Amino acid sequence: MKKVYFDSAATSKIREDVIVKMTDVMTEVYGNPSSSHSFGRASKTIVETARKTIAKELNVTAAEIFFTSGGTEADNLVLLSAVRDLGVTRIITSKIEHHAVLHTVDFLKKNYKIEVNYVPLDVKGNINFEALQTLLSQSEEKTLVSLMHVNNEIGTVLDLKRVAQLCQSKNVLFHCDTVQSVGHYTIDLQDIPVDFIACSAHKFHGPKGVGFAFVRKHSGIHATIHGGEQERGLRAGTESIHNIVGLETAFKLAYKNLESDREYITALKAYFISELNKAFPEVTFNGDSSNLEQSAYTILNVCFPFEAHKTQLLLFQLDLKGIACSRGSACQSGSQKGSHVLAEILNEDDFNKPSIRFSFSHYNTKEEVDYVVNVLKEFANK
Repeated sequence: MKKVYFDSAATSKIREDVIVKMTDVMTEVYGNPSSSHSFGRASKTIVETARKTIAKELNVTAAEIFFTSGGTEADNLVLLSAVRDLGVTRIITSKIEHHAVLHTVDFLKKNYKIEVNYVPLDVKGNINFEALQTLLSQSEEKTLVSLMHVNNEIGTVLDLKRVAQLCQSKNVLFHCDTVQSVGHYTIDLQDIPVDFIACSAHKFHGPKGVGFAFVRKHSGIHATIHGGEQERGLRAGTESIHNIVGLETAFKLAYKNLESDREYITALKAYFISELNKAFPEVTFNGDSSNLEQSAYTILNVCFPFEAHKTQLLLFQLDLKGIACSRGSACQSGSQKGSHVLAEILNEDDFNKPSIRFSFSHYNTKEEVDYVVNVLKEFANK
């Protein structure tokens, strides 16, 4: 059976060079980086070299990069510590954030009695910037804003610099989940005054189980995982050397190939949109995902003009044909509630129609697009 993978926003295929590098490290460099002997020092060098590689690309100091198990842990670290250690009593976020943020904010609201405000959104999933300004101006409580850079379901892109500058002008902390943008967009953290970001390697062809948090110098946050003094006391636990070198290798390759990959993937996405429009004249695209200038080039969220009862059947049929895609975030697999993102921006009729997220990488081809469109046409004609 033909296999087609259009779910890179859930997780991406690991580059072969990354696997080779990780295998070499697992075979040859197995010392504990906290040990003082030569085996430990060799491992420590790998960790610190990776930290410097990431810091250089983001234009920050190596001391501001902290390795984690992924984006979820990084989000939790920042949000929990901001409330517990920095005196934050109010969080401003949106209702279409990843659940790593939304569920953590719910926990903080319940257990720490913080105030939570949700910035309004338009039908494309863009924040209302004027409403954010009003929210920031109407209270003197210690506030943190948490808004994602690229929405993982509909590909809406936040004006990161504009929000960061507004937060800075109001003396408000700004945390950004950049899980879907690091490795796909250039981010200069000297130019963009964000306080914290979260990243996950498996979104840009690195391994699962590793990521990092950027923590602006002198922020004052403290550990949420306790034990050893790894990561300068901010994240206890022996560093996963092979994963960290995998993260570094994938990170370097992502930025080395950024422009060529972006050009290729954007053209592929444009072709997919064109073919869908030809095959299904009534098809619509959720959020701004069909706008090649305004949305993430890696994500397309499609609302098909099929009857509502075909929603579950469509994903099942695509899977039977070897096509991997998603109804929403992979983190919601098994949930019968549907996408919280689409529920926020769609009317009831459109929400009940089958919506599918297709997400792309440089490994995809036009031939795969043609195959998917043909499968969809077969499904529609049944």
